[in-house]
Amino acid sequence: MLAQPLKLAQGAGPLAAGDWVYERKLDGLRCIAVRRGRTVGLWSRNRLSFDRRFPSLLAALRELAVDDFALDGEIVAFEGERTSFSLLHAADSDRVTVLYYAFDLTRLLDEDTTGLALTERSSLLGRALESSGPLLRVSEQMRGDPLELLASACRQGWEGLVAKRAASLYRPGRSADWRKLKCSARQELVVVGWTEPAGTRTGFGALLLGYFDDAGAMHYAGKVGTGFGSAALAAIHQALLQLETGGLELDGGPTGRGIHWSRPAIVAEIEFTEWTPDGRLRHPSFLGLRPDKDAREVRREDSRYPDRP
Repeated sequence: MLAQPLKLAQGAGPLAAGDWVYERKLDGLRCIAVRRGRTVGLWSRNRLSFDRRFPSLLAALRELAVDDFALDGEIVAFEGERTSFSLLHAADSDRVTVLYYAFDLTRLLDEDTTGLALTERSSLLGRALESSGPLLRVSEQMRGDPLELLASACRQGWEGLVAKRAASLYRPGRSADWRKLKCSARQELVVVGWTEPAGTRTGFGALLLGYFDDAGAMHYAGKVGTGFGSAALAAIHQALLQLETGGLELDGGPTGRGIHWSRPAIVAEIEFTEWTPDGRLRHPSFLGLRPDKDAREVRREDSRYPDRP
């Protein structure tokens, strides 16, 4: 189940009506954690396995008293009090502790729980994880005025909030029953190519970025050339060489020498100040790759979704 973006201006908009709960928007990797008996698994939303990458979480899941469940949540790493997506990419280091924050429950003891209201699922989730160790957490739910809660979240350096209807069922796809409220402009975008490096830089100069519309057409969003370490430059360049193509159907893409195109398969997390009037990113910075995201699902996140109650 995916959340629709929502911008809060002067009023609470669609959140003013109905019963809503709010959770911290975590800056990590979306992950489904499953267990049947002693068999456990960690899966991204596009069905990639995280098992080899996060063995400590697999061990923690095996220690739970409940031995049959499917959880929805986020894998995160903390830098101080803030979750850090870039630090999560260094999770193989001994100094990085990786946690799993569960925020939903879709199966428990061979029973499908998706038809239960969120409040019921949350209660069962808390009971299922009450014997968990320090690596497994339950996402805290809050109630109150959304404008005040979001302001408080931003002051604390959070990425934002996710608003959820208390009575909502768990349904696959993007839903107006879940709304994400961000403190800063950032989103996933598809890597569609790269430019040649200049000077002493290696790998590439900048990544060319785009997104799909609902009709399946690709639109150019600009390029990002900051936020890369030397290891990221080399690894991403090697991946792009395997995806290089002679051209790409792209609305508004650049032309000229030094441009390389790639098949749209890699998704990157980008932070930026705003969208320009001609649909480009202003002051973008690379945060990391999103192996948990399907490139075909990437859309420009703004007020394009109707703010319906």
